[in-house]
Amino acid sequence: MREEKKENQALAIDVLQHGYADDPRPIVKREPVVIAVGVDQFKLLEIIPKTIDVDIHEMLYIGDGERPKVERVKRRLKYEELTSTARIELPFAIEKIVSQNEARFIEFFNKSVPISLKLHMLHLLPGIGKKLLSEILDARQKAPFTSFEDIRSRIKAMQHPERMIAERILEEIMDPSVKYHLFTSR
Repeated sequence: MREEKKENQALAIDVLQHGYADDPRPIVKREPVVIAVGVDQFKLLEIIPKTIDVDIHEMLYIGDGERPKVERVKRRLKYEELTSTARIELPFAIEKIVSQNEARFIEFFNKSVPISLKLHMLHLLPGIGKKLLSEILDARQKAPFTSFEDIRSRIKAMQHPERMIAERILEEIMDPSVKYHLFTSR
């Protein structure tokens, strides 16, 4: 669903000041590692920082040009390669990104379309069935949604639309066999 493009910002979800614990090299030869999740396509990244002055949930610029805290993006990670700390922090980081980019996800609710005759993009969000889907489509036809709060007030059965999106993003990251990627790139 999303086209592949380069991430410009990432949110740190783990900071390994002395590199990975299972690295066989002597501790003085290891380089620090930051594990992060991209803000635009939620790519899991291994980043080599310039300094170890990086905090968990800190936003890092990883685009082209001068990077204040990042030396280089080393590689893309799979969910299975994350450290236990990164796995614990990932859902919180996703929720933070969703809440900070509310307009982008409200646009999804306003502009989502059917994928096939029997499947709508909104069906892919956890907890949305036929009845709730028709309620959402009726409400957005009257007037486009303006915020998560607007969705909550107009659709009584959806008290946490931001969590529905965060859960779907997490599912897309954790399960590479998911057929439709609404928010992540493969």
